[in-house]
Amino acid sequence: MKVFKFGGASVKDAAGVKNIANVLKQEGCDKTVVVISAMGKMTNALEEVVNSYYHKTKEISKNLDDVKAYHEQIINELFGDKAVVTLNEIEQFYVEMTGFMMMNKSTSYNYIYDQIVSYGELISTKIVSNYLNDFGIENQWIDVREFIRTDRNYRDPKVDWHTTQANISEKLNINKLTITQGFLGATEHGLTTTLGREGSDYTAAIFAYCLNAHSVTIWKDVPGVLNADPRYFKDVTLLNQISYTEAIEMAFYGASVIHPKTLKPLENKLIPLYVRSFVDITKEGTSVSKGATLEPFVPCFIVKKNQILISISALDFSFMVEHNISDIFKLLHDFQLKVNLIQNSAISFSVCVDDNFNNFDALLKEMDQKYKVSFDKDLTLYTIRHFDENALQNIEQNKEVLLKQLNKETVQIVVK
Repeated sequence: MKVFKFGGASVKDAAGVKNIANVLKQEGCDKTVVVISAMGKMTNALEEVVNSYYHKTKEISKNLDDVKAYHEQIINELFGDKAVVTLNEIEQFYVEMTGFMMMNKSTSYNYIYDQIVSYGELISTKIVSNYLNDFGIENQWIDVREFIRTDRNYRDPKVDWHTTQANISEKLNINKLTITQGFLGATEHGLTTTLGREGSDYTAAIFAYCLNAHSVTIWKDVPGVLNADPRYFKDVTLLNQISYTEAIEMAFYGASVIHPKTLKPLENKLIPLYVRSFVDITKEGTSVSKGATLEPFVPCFIVKKNQILISISALDFSFMVEHNISDIFKLLHDFQLKVNLIQNSAISFSVCVDDNFNNFDALLKEMDQKYKVSFDKDLTLYTIRHFDENALQNIEQNKEVLLKQLNKETVQIVVK
């Protein structure tokens, strides 16, 4: 068994869908599970649908029309005179989505988000599956929500591995090429959950683990894993080999190429992960497996934008010790702020966070009752693995450094 994952950039248009067929034709697709994300920026577009529905704005009709028009254009380009068949199948998804919005009584944003945004993956996989069948690559389309079971922590659920393993082992016909959705799961009552942004990588790892797959390949629009994001750095290096441990460290600090939850299931069964280019499938890309820590051994840069640096101290200027820190972490957990860096002194505690769920203002209101709080927004966090002096100077030059923390292997710098 092998597992392929194609992200949104690989299916952003009709040419991308056609390219998937070329990749499968060249690589072979016997006993293969193909995990596919929503097309292009459709997750963002469906988030606009969620926001307009949740806040009851007039833009909801336009937002829905934009989503429909985007998919219809791709379908018409792919199928021509036969487009009506796929258009009718996709229409059923829109009927389900609008039906949910009419019948829904929940006021939970995260619940609503998962029920609506999930249609991006359902639509994209149906289009790809139908095209591959027309192209002569026979496949079975499956609804991943019937296989991956999670708890009810919408937008960030935990996978029920025991039930998921049983579902995949018992229900999946492994002798056929399978097309399925990334990013999605479902509760025991069949309510849709999403596995977090970029969660399609995680989906691929879940299937690989449960199937004891030979390998996982993530197909991207870059030649493999680079030592830095080319959007922010001019000179980047392709990493040929990364160990599981090093890749987990990089993912933990926020490297966007590999989802943080993806790697551990693969390491547990020593399943290699390949990151390859769908633009040039002749290239080998990057291998994440047991072996050398890093090849070549160079500094690796990870950039996280839109950070908030919070400084917290007790109102009576007492020491920031265990009971204070425990209380602060509970609040950060309750308000779903992701901690990326912490630093403690005698009377203050600093923490750099992501506010992915827009809960910072509510957190601040709660904290102001107990602590003296100051903060800076719109900051950038740089993490350098295997840093040297040149790497440090490159980051710190012409920037205001607000916080810096380093150990033997890693330095983290928060800058304005």
